[in-house]
Amino acid sequence: MSSENQEFKREMLAALPSLRAFAMSLIGRHDRADDLVQDTIMKAWAKQDHFEIGTNMKAWLFTILRNELYSQMRKRGREIQDSDGHFTETLAHHPEQYGSLDLQDFRRALDQLPPDQREAIILVGASGFSYEEAAKICGCALGTIKSRVNRARQRLQEILQVQGENDYGPDETSAPITSRAFVS
Repeated sequence: MSSENQEFKREMLAALPSLRAFAMSLIGRHDRADDLVQDTIMKAWAKQDHFEIGTNMKAWLFTILRNELYSQMRKRGREIQDSDGHFTETLAHHPEQYGSLDLQDFRRALDQLPPDQREAIILVGASGFSYEEAAKICGCALGTIKSRVNRARQRLQEILQVQGENDYGPDETSAPITSRAFVS
């Protein structure tokens, strides 16, 4: 083993107690913290050619650990424990083509609005600006923006023929199928 490899190994081993403490502070469970530290050390060892001897080994390892934890959390967020198959049996969702068609209808309706109303509804409804911020952006009074947004909402409801809450979501045919997924 070269002297650089020995130096790398020595510095990495010296950082283990701090690395484990950091993992424990993030996770709170000894077994998972130890697994995370092990994964970190394995990644660091595999990428040791990216580390410059003499720089801060502890900071480099902490960064690897943190990134590995975030990767694991993202992966876990996409995975579902379903060993008995119960979730899979109840899985159903609203067909995507309806959402696509609804979006096309909405875009056509939005295009029918006068430019000032379209701008106001997009700023407040889609972009998340407050009425005050939208008024500043448009260079008009607060009441004017509120009025434009209100008129745009009413006009969109007319164009899209929206009467109430029941006009959103699955239609009468799809509703019984998709609601099965949420009944326990």
